Amino acid sequence: MSILYIVATPIGNLNDFSARAIDTLRSVDLILCEDTRTSKKLLDYYGIETPTLSYHQHSGSEKTDRIVRLLREDKKLALVSDAGTPGISDPGNKLIASVVESNARVRVIPIPGASALTAAASLSGFPTDRFLFMGFPPVRKKRKKFFEEVANSKYPIIFYESPHRIIKTLKELSIIDKELKAVVCRELSKKFETIYRGTIVQVIKNLEGDKIKGEFVVVVNKK
Repeated sequence: MSILYIVATPIGNLNDFSARAIDTLRSVDLILCEDTRTSKKLLDYYGIETPTLSYHQHSGSEKTDRIVRLLREDKKLALVSDAGTPGISDPGNKLIASVVESNARVRVIPIPGASALTAAASLSGFPTDRFLFMGFPPVRKKRKKFFEEVANSKYPIIFYESPHRIIKTLKELSIIDKELKAVVCRELSKKFETIYRGTIVQVIKNLEGDKIKGEFVVVVNKK
């Protein structure tokens, strides 16, 4: 039986990579990468010489069919994203669904590791026995509906945002409820990791006085 490993990679610090993940990437026939150039930095760091193939959100059915054919040939493949756990706000879930629906005899095995989602939840200080993850906010349509859902949730909400839209997003959210508690994480596990805490208005003020660089994870709580 062929195997598709779902391998979590570091979200910043390259040392946040498990021995099991390294052994897996060395042992498979092919590594499917969101961006082969990004993955090469990690693979070179650990001396992993396994061949790679790109698989990303713009990959069409022809690429998916090729991957399924390889699995039908009893190949062992690994799927990695640019950072973190594949399938979490990531096109990896589409590939997994296609593999399952293909009826190929494939074991899908997770190799757990770093995730910006769980890292942010762990340091938030909010009650995270229950929380909702909402990916990235819509860029244009349905933004107001998205933020209303976030502000009115009885559970903590976690979402991702880019440096280009973080201030705009937080301001739109503050219009609905300026008393929301927020924890905004920038560049988790990297050199300039910064955690902003307070009401959403306070966090906006602190962010505006700082350099807006890197990816963000936002955790908000109504209570």
